[in-house]
Amino acid sequence: MAGLDLRKTGTPAADASSWRRPAEYWPRLTEATRHLDAPVGALHLGALRHNALDMLRRANGTPIRVASKSVRVRGVVEALLAMPGYRGVLAYTLAEALWLADTVDDVVVGYPTAERGSIRRLATDPDFAARVTLMVDSPAQLDLVDSVLPPGRRERIRVCLELDASWDAPVLGHLGVRRSPVHEPADAGALAAYIAKRPGFELVGMMSYEAQIAGVVNRPEGRPVDGAVNRWMQSRSMPELLERRARAVAAVREVADLEFVNGGGTGSLERTSADPSVTEIAAGSGLFGGHLFDGYEHFTPAPAAAFALDVVRRPSAKHATILGGGWIASGPPAADRLPRIVWPEGLVMEPREMAGEVQTPVSGRAARSLAVGDRVWFRHTKSGELAEHLNEFAVVDGDDTVAMIPTYRGEGMAFL
Repeated sequence: MAGLDLRKTGTPAADASSWRRPAEYWPRLTEATRHLDAPVGALHLGALRHNALDMLRRANGTPIRVASKSVRVRGVVEALLAMPGYRGVLAYTLAEALWLADTVDDVVVGYPTAERGSIRRLATDPDFAARVTLMVDSPAQLDLVDSVLPPGRRERIRVCLELDASWDAPVLGHLGVRRSPVHEPADAGALAAYIAKRPGFELVGMMSYEAQIAGVVNRPEGRPVDGAVNRWMQSRSMPELLERRARAVAAVREVADLEFVNGGGTGSLERTSADPSVTEIAAGSGLFGGHLFDGYEHFTPAPAAAFALDVVRRPSAKHATILGGGWIASGPPAADRLPRIVWPEGLVMEPREMAGEVQTPVSGRAARSLAVGDRVWFRHTKSGELAEHLNEFAVVDGDDTVAMIPTYRGEGMAFL
């Protein structure tokens, strides 16, 4: 993991350079990683540092909790936590949280858990119990913990109450994600009071994820109507959430001494940091800069992470075939979930095949000049899917690969 140091001083603008010039950026990545067999995952150190600094700028002094789901590289998580402004991890499973808690002293599990084996490990280890916080939104989740080990036979379990941040919009209906059933401030206060009286648990935090603001692009390429609708929705959803979240946090604080109130995401850092009831923001996808984030009007991350595959055949004079490529992102199946070919420019996926698990045929003006063995660079849609296909990233600084850093998969870990 040597060579991964994000603590270099500087500003986002000072670090923004070659990735704004594709004809310079992608060939330099090719040269820096030419000695590696495909699939090649590249992590550009300068671009990653730029994104990390720019997210801190956008958060305006509110600490950022690293959303590990969107990174899945322990060395990157630890490098971020060494930077002033980043504090703690938002994990996606309890097993992952326990694994990270060997070196990270503040891990919140972002989703409720039913991992009984991991609950037993948490409940019987004082160090884990002090470092890891579970997410809850109903008494049933507390019952499950007690069914593994009752209060008198285990450590006290730290919990975080999740408030539903979705918006019930006029005409459009439910906007956001289906997460917590706790929507109203009174419901949050009632659940907090219940947890406070329940033996064996300590309510230490609150969370609310405004997915309809943080995770919905507001200027999608080629879809001006969708962009206008999304901007209208976000301009009305956020004021409603600010008022409701403030009342919910106040209701919970009447019965619990909260250590943190978490909100937001990569796409809402500015708006969430302006909420006085929020003490920290969870974010991660903007660090690697998947192409989904090209569709936001208020920030543009650098393509810090990308992957390259090889051309292996020429089925016709107009076509080239790339080995692999079907690294699809989660969410509604659509073109914006596919990886995007970024170099050479002028390549188009075949409509009847698109990005395939085994092969991705391409045409277009650049396909005619591709030879067997040439490299083609892709950008992933979000972030998490990239690390699930790679054992390691080549860390590129300048014109050289300066380190190889393992992903979760490369360390033998697959959590979800």
